[in-house]
Amino acid sequence: MTSTQTVLTGELREVTRPHRFMARHASWIPVFAAVGILVAMVVGAQLYFGKFLTPRLVSSILLDNSYLLILAVGMTFVILTGGIDLSVGAVMSFTGMMGASLLRQGLPSSVVAPTMLATGALIGLGVGVLVQYFDVQPFIASLAGMFLARGLGFVVSLNSIKVTDQPILWLQGTRLQAGSGWYITPTGIIALLVVLVGAGLLAYTRFGRTVYAVGGNEQSARLMGLPVARTKLLAYVVSGTCAGLAGVIFTAYTGAAYPLNGIGTELDTIAAVVIGGTLLTGGSGFVVGSMIGVFVYGMIKTIINFLGVDQSWTRITIGALLLLFVVVQRLIVARSARRR
Repeated sequence: MTSTQTVLTGELREVTRPHRFMARHASWIPVFAAVGILVAMVVGAQLYFGKFLTPRLVSSILLDNSYLLILAVGMTFVILTGGIDLSVGAVMSFTGMMGASLLRQGLPSSVVAPTMLATGALIGLGVGVLVQYFDVQPFIASLAGMFLARGLGFVVSLNSIKVTDQPILWLQGTRLQAGSGWYITPTGIIALLVVLVGAGLLAYTRFGRTVYAVGGNEQSARLMGLPVARTKLLAYVVSGTCAGLAGVIFTAYTGAAYPLNGIGTELDTIAAVVIGGTLLTGGSGFVVGSMIGVFVYGMIKTIINFLGVDQSWTRITIGALLLLFVVVQRLIVARSARRR
């Protein structure tokens, strides 16, 4: 090989190395974009308001959005398989109503809380069965689950049920101080543990790898002998279980249950997951990204409150960001397809 060829080969390697890196880590690009938007919002708010980024405010974002973070973890599993779950808000509301009713009847929280999780898992399993074995579109199957859960909530009671059970209220009312104004509640700790478990399942278990394979190409996953049916069912069970747990957390957060709670929460959850970088077509995304998406959502709500304008601007801003991230996702998918 001549010296000229050696130089050209070296230059070619230098040029292709960044492209290979970007191709290998393309799925993280939307996550980094969400982090960039979060940082930009924090810096901009700090410059505009002066004293914005305080330990108390940062702590309150996790406190106020713990239930949404748990829902987002479950939704990430479903969307990664190429599905969708519109029932999570209604399931959260129904399990909250059922739990509050059982507590009012004198059952201990040690029995009620697991019952709420099991109920959510059962509804998630029902949605998964419709999708997998009856070939119902995930949108329609989860819509049926949403109507079922919402109706059952009204069957429990048409009115609000106040919760006076101390162990449940302790989850939200306890402030674990971390010094200099920082604090965290048991609900926040539970939400972060759910994120940790969800991320671990996707990254280090066969189930997690199969979730990605099913979302990437279900037919190929089936030909490879992967348990596609079981994986899709489990994804919806995970989402339903997270919705049941969110029912516990939201009941502790509000101190009461109401059949109209959680209306529109499923859309907030989907928006947070997509903003966090999970592809709506499935096969690419991370639980950590969904957590960032929830923090973006919470930061937007906080900034809107600081500005003192109507909360409808929260929906407008989230809608604009969602549209932006869908476009970014389409560009990434199209670019990956061209490289293949």
